[in-house]
Amino acid sequence: MSDSREPGRAGEPAGTRLTLDLWHPNCWAIEATDDDDGGVLAHAVYTAPETDAGTGDERVTGLFTAYGGSATEVDALLERIRASDLAGEVLGLRERFDANRTRAPGAVAREFFLEYDPGEMVCPTLLEHGFVHSAPVRIEGGRETWQVCYAGERDDIEDALDRVREGAGAEVAVEAVTDASTGRSERDRRLETLTPAQREAYEHAREAGYYRWPREASTRELADGLGVSKTTLLEHLRKAEAKLLGPEGP
Repeated sequence: MSDSREPGRAGEPAGTRLTLDLWHPNCWAIEATDDDDGGVLAHAVYTAPETDAGTGDERVTGLFTAYGGSATEVDALLERIRASDLAGEVLGLRERFDANRTRAPGAVAREFFLEYDPGEMVCPTLLEHGFVHSAPVRIEGGRETWQVCYAGERDDIEDALDRVREGAGAEVAVEAVTDASTGRSERDRRLETLTPAQREAYEHAREAGYYRWPREASTRELADGLGVSKTTLLEHLRKAEAKLLGPEGP
């Protein structure tokens, strides 16, 4: 079972908390939620008791919640999950959460267990490179939102994310950065330190997919989109990145 303890409590490492917007291939939840209403929360993963090690048929069982604005919406989402070639059998289904579990964002929510291939999980790759998830993963619109803690040095984060992108064939963008020792979000504070030109360049690059893997836009395309030279674009981007991802707050 995965460890869902939040970092930063007594006896646990402090570090940098990040909110990651993530896509990776061969994921049944991404496939089932792509361009459709409703979403999935991923809570925990268990080793399937019937797994026969060494047969090549290893499976894991995950605890999930399907949610949406109506019962019809959730039923349609569950049908898409059942129909996915990437998912196994839906093992159980029940309304809502237990009283002690975090409530799903939709008006209707149903918990279920599902078998699937652990080889398609992105969590081991994140863990391998120092990112420990600290909350249920939220999957909507074909994208995953991960709350993670990185216990290493702040200036190593981008290199670690590049290794995740390469190792999992994933697209990863940083949505927010928080100092785990204080719980205070740094993203807004750091964005406020950007000049208008730096912020415009950074937001344009992010929206164009420049920070995804593989990149969806070149620096020349970004510069043309803003009507500036490539040299000017790169200067704005590098200064913005230094302020947003530097090891020390500005």
